[in-house]
Amino acid sequence: MEHMRFNEQIQAFDHWKNEVIAGIEKYQRWLDKAGVGDPEDELRIYEILQSLRSDRLTIAFVAEFARGKTELINAIFFSEYDRRLLPSEAGRTTMCPTELFYDTDAEQAYVRLLPIETRLNETSLNEYKAEPIHWAQIELDLSSPESMAEAFQEVVRTKSVPRAEAEKLGLFCEKDDYSRLNDGTFPDEIDIPMWRHALISFPHPLLKKGLVILDTPGMNALGSEPELTVSMLPSAQAVMFILAADTGVTKSDLDMWRHNVMPLRKEKGKGLIVVLNKVDTLWDELRGESSITHTIAEQRGKAAEVLGIDSETVFPVSAQKGLLAKIRHDRELLERSNVLALETLLAEEILPYKQRLVREHVTTEIGGMIKETHDLLSQRLNATTSQLEELRGLSGKNDDVITHLMKKTREEQVAYHQNVESFQANKRILSERSEELKKLLDLKRLDDLVNRTRKQMTGSWTTHGLKDGMKSFFDSAQGMLQEVDEYNRQLSRLVTTIYRKFQKEHGIDNVKPVLYVTTKYVKDLEQLYADAEEFRKSPFTTMTEQSFVVKKFFISLVSHARNVFYRAHRDADKWNKAVMTPLVRQIKEHKAQMEKRLENLRKINDSRETLESRIEELEKNALKLQSQFAEVESILRIIDQPLKTSPGGKTAREASAAVVE
Repeated sequence: MEHMRFNEQIQAFDHWKNEVIAGIEKYQRWLDKAGVGDPEDELRIYEILQSLRSDRLTIAFVAEFARGKTELINAIFFSEYDRRLLPSEAGRTTMCPTELFYDTDAEQAYVRLLPIETRLNETSLNEYKAEPIHWAQIELDLSSPESMAEAFQEVVRTKSVPRAEAEKLGLFCEKDDYSRLNDGTFPDEIDIPMWRHALISFPHPLLKKGLVILDTPGMNALGSEPELTVSMLPSAQAVMFILAADTGVTKSDLDMWRHNVMPLRKEKGKGLIVVLNKVDTLWDELRGESSITHTIAEQRGKAAEVLGIDSETVFPVSAQKGLLAKIRHDRELLERSNVLALETLLAEEILPYKQRLVREHVTTEIGGMIKETHDLLSQRLNATTSQLEELRGLSGKNDDVITHLMKKTREEQVAYHQNVESFQANKRILSERSEELKKLLDLKRLDDLVNRTRKQMTGSWTTHGLKDGMKSFFDSAQGMLQEVDEYNRQLSRLVTTIYRKFQKEHGIDNVKPVLYVTTKYVKDLEQLYADAEEFRKSPFTTMTEQSFVVKKFFISLVSHARNVFYRAHRDADKWNKAVMTPLVRQIKEHKAQMEKRLENLRKINDSRETLESRIEELEKNALKLQSQFAEVESILRIIDQPLKTSPGGKTAREASAAVVE
């Protein structure tokens, strides 16, 4: 049976996400109706719903020039326009990073272009994205593929500027040999990209479902625009690295693989696909099919050996033939191009990975809250069932039994109030310790380090001094985060002790603390440290004018380090507000159940006629709680529901391996 193609699977993913949103909205309504929510809960639910609605799936295409990267994008996503929508003809190559997505806030499709001159400013790409005034904008006429294709030509535009200007922009250095003339001199003018970045909002069905395509330029652009390697590529759910069968793995391919792509493999489960494109250049009508297949397998094996990966992970395709086959509706050529199998690979490996990320995000943000509600309902149901059994057992008993039960309940209340006083004291201690944690994460500490580093680097007269400043900054930042990590371990032990004490005193064992975890921030900073080392040791840093290097370091690396500390501080604040909430709710619930029990006993003691009505009331309440319990369980099941996958058969990688065997 044919595998589910990528567009079908992304529809399934979108359907699952909408079901999760509907489930969370259902939970939100339930909280309002049951009256058990609080403002903190409402804010968390609002934030998770907003993040789910704006969630995107990003696939980055990375390759050196002339590897057929943009042609592959056309073949997979834009063949229904019966032409090359994005410029991918011979001699035309993407000159600036280009993002294709769907802007839900825009009334019309557009191409936005950020002038290359903005490289001179100390403003990051993310900051520019929030300010459309800095971008040139072209409205797209969706009824005219010709005019759209013309507008898309902007991403390949270049212009000639004086050599000094190119150097000032960080796009030329005399230590580069590639721009020398035959006589060993440099030209007076240098060709540079017209634009620094392009944003294309387009109402393609997959883009409307949240897909984002990142089309990157070659090695030079990756080196001179560190935000690509520090932020944009790592945040992509899938990275497709494209080689060409007619060239094999060149030195620049290998450099790009080692410095920009391989680091992404360190992240467990990160979607990385290696594509061997242009296999049609190996097709030869004078040779037999088995001979051609053997040649493709050889090329695949050689590429894998150079990259240091298994040959099964290299995916042979012909983007040009795949696009042609889709336009001509040539099924046989489409199968031979292997483009359909590549789409299936995206569906089989990337979307389940993305779903896992979304599920983890939902579970982290409100999964604990829903589980807590689930446990609270379970506790209420158990207490109601226990009260029912107690009241049913009172039928025919004398007043002394009821008096004894009332006395016992009052004694439990006294013990409860003593436990609450102890709990409040522990809560105050924890709050004080948590404030210390937030002080360690105060951004002012990091900003002081940033200012000292900037002063040191701008005052440096040598490249060596510049590089020392970069290393010193990240060494200090890691030291600060290590201090936070050590303090947090002490805090975690305190939280665990408070919870255990509560569980022992109240006999409740299903309440577990959510601890503040610093691991993700430590890992993020470690990755930034590695990126900074690459930047520090790169030819770009050595050969580029120093003031430009300093700007790039602070915009692309220091700003992201600051963001790590910002997120750590924000999450510590959220954790501090929520860490004791489960215990507070349990205490309130325990108090309410004791008061309810005492009230029932008091009324029955006053009048035996109320016994039956109380039993009837508790039975109705038990049925209501059972219904609510089932409702919350259904919400948890929606979140845990897996994506629908292709039934049986080989995976795309297995099918691809069979093509070249």
